[in-house]
Amino acid sequence: MASPPDTSKTIKLERYNSYIRRLQLTKLLHSSSKLLFRATILIALVLIIVFTLNHPPLSDISTTNPGGVGGSIHHHSLLSTSLFTSPFSVGGGSWEKQVRHSATPRRPNGFSVLVTGAGGFIGSHCSLALKKRGDGVLGLDNFNSYYDPSLKRSRQKLLQKHEVFIVEGDLNDNALLTKLFDVVPFTHVLHLAAQAGVRYAMQNPQSYVASNIAGFVNLLEVCKTVNPQPSIVWASSSSVYGLNTQVPFSEMDRTDQPASLYAATKKAGEEIAHTYNHIYGLALTGLRFFTVYGPWGRPDMAYFFFTKDMLQGKKIDVYQTQDEKEVARDFTYIDDVVKGCLGALDTAEKSTGSGGKKKGPAQLRVYNLGNTSPVPVGRLVSILENLLNTKAKKHVIKMPRNGDVPYTHANVSLAYKDFGYKPSTDLATGLRKFVKWYVSYYGIDTRVKKESKLFNQHLDESAA
Repeated sequence: MASPPDTSKTIKLERYNSYIRRLQLTKLLHSSSKLLFRATILIALVLIIVFTLNHPPLSDISTTNPGGVGGSIHHHSLLSTSLFTSPFSVGGGSWEKQVRHSATPRRPNGFSVLVTGAGGFIGSHCSLALKKRGDGVLGLDNFNSYYDPSLKRSRQKLLQKHEVFIVEGDLNDNALLTKLFDVVPFTHVLHLAAQAGVRYAMQNPQSYVASNIAGFVNLLEVCKTVNPQPSIVWASSSSVYGLNTQVPFSEMDRTDQPASLYAATKKAGEEIAHTYNHIYGLALTGLRFFTVYGPWGRPDMAYFFFTKDMLQGKKIDVYQTQDEKEVARDFTYIDDVVKGCLGALDTAEKSTGSGGKKKGPAQLRVYNLGNTSPVPVGRLVSILENLLNTKAKKHVIKMPRNGDVPYTHANVSLAYKDFGYKPSTDLATGLRKFVKWYVSYYGIDTRVKKESKLFNQHLDESAA
């Protein structure tokens, strides 16, 4: 009988191969674990860096002295700008030096004023006036494109010549505002930044909420916490009078019938101001501007685009009321408004809060700043015709239902009583100054009027 085959060698070989496979698998698992661990560490480091760059640490935002044209347009990370960018960026050493230098007053007991909307029409004029009298001024503006940003940049260059620095940023950027108040203990805030324009609200309503309401609230949130709290003067609007028919418009008249979203956001601002005054002791003064005009003005205003279109030979739309009456405005020259703004700042009392808590009653005011003499838009056109030496191609139409009101007229007796506000510039004089600026800024006097000296002489004679 044959003996069974010897399988011991086969079994041993299979065991050896199994051992080799297990050893290789163990090495593979070990290598994979190392690779996975390293990948996890790398991903974690990347996430930490990304988070750090976009969220400033507590050390960059003082908890004891912290600091609108939808959301923050210019977001600034304080850590990233201080560690990874040049010293001239937000939060850098040279940037802080510029901020402090601009905001430091040069006269005894001078103010240190944060002017929001400093690249705007009224903001640039007020910044220049404050700086010239020796106050410290720091501007804030997002330079949005509601109208030609190059005009805002030109105003910025003008202010730079007078050592006024404008920080480019948005009201809704809480970290930026906090940083500014951490660097400078502002005594006052002149809050002029806003989404302006009655008609544009029908095209982009969210921009009005983002700037005029959310931006204002964000500014007040920062102001309520700093020590000492600043006194705040801010831009409301004559638009709050809405459908009010009692003239002249008085601060005591009803303002609960806004005719536009713009007016509604400004009215909301007045109620928000009352709330922060009542709860946190912020001293707030609201200024209701009446159709401000003058050099460096806004291109969306009638006097501005009338001038442009008339010089180009284009038709201009002149509105009438539904019952065929002339539309009239209380046109107020920029220099008069600037005097009113500075008067409000000079008489503003100190806020009474500390650490976000009210310590006593605080000042709460609202004033009209107008010219007290409404002028029909037809008269405005006639003055421009004389100054420009051209006949307007008028297209008289009924006023559309877009939020505009037919008539404005300011009663300024309260502003006169409290800080001596007394407008002194009539429309013909003010428009003459505007036209001189306009033809110089846009080069019209050399392109359209070859004999510029005769043209300027004509301007002088027309306004005499």
